[in-house]
Amino acid sequence: MERTDLSDRRFDVLLERLDRIGDELNRMNKRLDHDEHFVRLTRELASLNESLQALAYAALGTQAPQVRRRRDA
Repeated sequence: MERTDLSDRRFDVLLERLDRIGDELNRMNKRLDHDEHFVRLTRELASLNESLQALAYAALGTQAPQVRRRRDA
């Protein structure tokens, strides 16, 4: 009987650990999703900034300085 009780206790502890691991994986996945959206947002903002600068120079009637920008793929 003791062996069965010990096995049940170990099983319960194992299930608790698995639940905690599952919760941590869910938190990590949410964080990664958030980071991916943040990267996409920063790229869009960079593109918008370049467009706004081009419009500003066009409104002033001058040409923007020719600067070679690094493009991250």
